Amino acid sequence: MTRSLAHGAVSLSLVLTAACAEKAADADTPRSAAPAAAAADTLAARADAARIQGSPTAPIWVIEVSDFQCPFCKTWHDSTYNALRREFVTPGTIRLAYVNYPLPNHQNAQPAAEAAMCAGTQGKFWEMHDGLFDTQERWAPMPNAAAVFDSVARAAGVDVTAMRACIAQGAMRALIQADAERAQESGVEATPSFIIGGDVMIRGAQPIAAFRRAIAQKLAARPAASP
Repeated sequence: MTRSLAHGAVSLSLVLTAACAEKAADADTPRSAAPAAAAADTLAARADAARIQGSPTAPIWVIEVSDFQCPFCKTWHDSTYNALRREFVTPGTIRLAYVNYPLPNHQNAQPAAEAAMCAGTQGKFWEMHDGLFDTQERWAPMPNAAAVFDSVARAAGVDVTAMRACIAQGAMRALIQADAERAQESGVEATPSFIIGGDVMIRGAQPIAAFRRAIAQKLAARPAASP
């Protein structure tokens, strides 16, 4: 089941394109809704691509299933994320994709996910990702964290007006919901969780050593290159 997430998480824009096409063709759908659906789908496609980093030729996918308000996700971000990027993303060993799993008991997790994905439509997902985790303790207890999200976005170089418009139209909600559903189908029960190479699961805020072992295992299992 984990393979469905490893391959599906990075092609949700295609799923949403098909869904929007079906809705536009439905006789009950007002014709005026079709352009809005198409625009939302275009935004979702941009965000879907923006939450991936690493070389397209990297041999291994690493899927990060996370919640921006989860304190353990912040712990992993603060202690392990940069090492993973430095050791495996930058050299071209892995491609890293972020999958949203906002937990219902975290009141600002869904808004944070929408802000990050809307920043992604401007190519700023990872900058927003870092900013949200860096400021989590500030915005997590707030009844409405929109002003902090705007500040984080502005510092990340995001056009805040465009981000707010994206959030207001709910352009990322279907994508985020699909992320959470795929994560559950793949056996994810808590955040953070990581799927390495499609079938190795790492649960919790594990240190870089756990990722080194898992990635080495997947590299060793790859067929030898032809001479």
